[in-house]
Amino acid sequence: MLFSILMYLGLGVIAGLLAGLLGIGGGMVVVPILFFTLTQAGIQHEVMHLAIGTSFFTIIFTSLSNALALHRRGAVLWPLARALSPGLVMGVIVGSCFASGLKSAYLQVFFTGFLVYAALNMARGNARPDGRRPLPGIAGLLAVSGIIGFLASLVGIAGAAMTIPFLCWCNVPIRQAMGTAATLGLPVALTGAITYMYTGWNVDGLPEYSLGYIYLPAGLGISAASMLVAPLGAALAHRLPVGVLKKIFAVFLLALAARMVWQVLSPYFAS
Repeated sequence: MLFSILMYLGLGVIAGLLAGLLGIGGGMVVVPILFFTLTQAGIQHEVMHLAIGTSFFTIIFTSLSNALALHRRGAVLWPLARALSPGLVMGVIVGSCFASGLKSAYLQVFFTGFLVYAALNMARGNARPDGRRPLPGIAGLLAVSGIIGFLASLVGIAGAAMTIPFLCWCNVPIRQAMGTAATLGLPVALTGAITYMYTGWNVDGLPEYSLGYIYLPAGLGISAASMLVAPLGAALAHRLPVGVLKKIFAVFLLALAARMVWQVLSPYFAS
């Protein structure tokens, strides 16, 4: 148990540093590494669901901290955040319920595809689309945010990797786009955590100390450490070559993706 707690604290440190240093969501790291550690610990039942639900739990705390800091800096467009929130929440609920009926291997495949997309996007420098279009109306915002929420619910992330390009494409200044997207991580994570907890509540075979698909020892350890070190990552971002670090991290994401592919395919080779 002591080793597990130290491991989760270490994972939280990594997630917090990367979030502050590279501006990425912790779920991109938490989900695959937590999947591997739970598998190595002998947990075989609904492991991917546990990793995603726990990731949402950890994002609640980091998103709340980010939202308060970004609000003080005037980087959040609150009318836009309020317009996007209902679609995101509905998308996460639908996606989380949909994910509860999927086999863990299918979620692994989907998450692997997302990792490859994120790695390639980071390797090319997160190129932003030209803002040539106005924001759509209420119906358009509801549709787009619903799709983002649905996809985010399948991979355990806050959705900023999809929200920021959309807002930039709609001519929202990058500073406000990033601040608004980061703040929207709170309703996404809160909805995702509650829904994954509910859909996994009566599932048999989950490890001790689980609330549905939320594994509390990992969630609490990762959350505490990531909130403490995220400001350090943000401070280091002004001193280190972030562009080079992003390319290195992109290779790391591709390695994680390859490992997850092998995890899915290895039983077929063994047979």
